[in-house]
Amino acid sequence: MKKYLILIICIVFIVSLAFANDAVFLREDFYSLDNWNPLYFPTIKAHTKYSIETEGGMHYLKAQSNASASALVYREQFNVYEYPNAKWRWKVSNVYKKALPGTKEGDDYPVRIYIFFKYDPARASFFGKFRYEAIRAIYGQYPPDSSLNYIWASSPDNPEIMPSPYTDRARLIALERGSARVGEWVEETVDILGDYRKAFGTDPPLMASIAIMNDSDNTGENSVSYISTLEVYK
Repeated sequence: MKKYLILIICIVFIVSLAFANDAVFLREDFYSLDNWNPLYFPTIKAHTKYSIETEGGMHYLKAQSNASASALVYREQFNVYEYPNAKWRWKVSNVYKKALPGTKEGDDYPVRIYIFFKYDPARASFFGKFRYEAIRAIYGQYPPDSSLNYIWASSPDNPEIMPSPYTDRARLIALERGSARVGEWVEETVDILGDYRKAFGTDPPLMASIAIMNDSDNTGENSVSYISTLEVYK
């Protein structure tokens, strides 16, 4: 009887562990950058430097920009309807004095978490399909359908949600604004589906990617930011 009881306990433990793993698409503790690919922009020559740092037993990502811009993109995509939530901790060393919300000249942020939504031809209008097919013919792949940019805004007056000055298919969502919490670790939790519906007034495409960026190419300034314990989950 004791033998069977131990077996049942083991089965319950294995099943609960499987369900726990299924509840999380991504938990990144930044022991390495093996699961991330760099993203460079053709017109920007100076790239942000990303590295892994440790302090007090904690690992985290360090992003250092100096009039530069580039990003890190997680290698796998996820279903936003299965995994609609995300959370992370981040910290910035400073904000930008020349940042100006809503303008290309001031469109820099010491840290961003991007959610890129994959283009779905089945959802596109006739003109949308024509446009995306033309872009694929030039670059060999479709651009994202749309994106959410979760930002640490430099200005305390930054709107909560605003369109990107570069494209109407991107929305910037200010989770932190100004310098009041500079130098502090701040934990953020976001509802990707709810934020997309609020920002665009419709449901998002099925699949998405997540990326990280620190950029200062427009303002010409510099900053250091940090991210730890990034999760995408049910």
